[in-house]
Amino acid sequence: MTDYPTALGASTPTSITLLGQDLAADVMGEVGFGELAFWLATQRRPAPGEVRVFEAVLAALADHGFTPTAIVTRLTYLSAPDSVQGALAAGLLGGGSRFLGVTEDCGRFLHDVIAARDPLPADEAGWDALALETVREWRASGRRVPGLGHHVHKDGDPRTPRLFQIAREEGLAGPHLSLFAAIGRVHPAVLGRTLPLNGAGTCGAALADLGLPLELLRGFALLARTAGLIGQLAEELRRPVANEIFLSVDLNNRSIPPEPNGGSHG
Repeated sequence: MTDYPTALGASTPTSITLLGQDLAADVMGEVGFGELAFWLATQRRPAPGEVRVFEAVLAALADHGFTPTAIVTRLTYLSAPDSVQGALAAGLLGGGSRFLGVTEDCGRFLHDVIAARDPLPADEAGWDALALETVREWRASGRRVPGLGHHVHKDGDPRTPRLFQIAREEGLAGPHLSLFAAIGRVHPAVLGRTLPLNGAGTCGAALADLGLPLELLRGFALLARTAGLIGQLAEELRRPVANEIFLSVDLNNRSIPPEPNGGSHG
């Protein structure tokens, strides 16, 4: 008979275990949700400092107002109020390269640079040199450096310095944050303009420094945004705007002739 071993949740008629702990006695009321999420992903209980950095990341990513993910959640709920799960899923499915996905993209980018460098820089000057080399290489290949720039916070994302501060206070500002900070210092010399280090990118660097799986970094962003989308639905119940958003498009659309082959892009 085949068995399916797991270190996560398991049940018997009289007990439930989770991560080797008695769920009712040792987890419920004893372990915070952020701590549990970290523990589930790594299968090791995080230290208090790790929990603080991790939960700061979750708070930073929870809600950004009327982003496309929030709007589509509200609109889906307007269309199918019997399907809260559908509304939440619709918002989460929009977590991609422009919204939320930057957390994973930046973490992977920084990790790839660091993994190819041995030994790692020993001081700020060394990190600056590596960052300068990296930004030049990415610009020469026509790629955008993940985590640089923000459509609203053009003079600085307020989440970024706070995340750096918390990581440093907990002794958890590692190589990913060091490289990202250096990119913030040197990129104007290459790009000819100054762009902010955005909060989503900083979150990716912080999560990578915590040793969390790179393959799951977007998952943590989605975990945070789930709470935000529940908040969006709760506000939609109190102060609905989805029907206005729908009508603003529906009543202001303009009919135009068909454009064969998608029209001209020249």
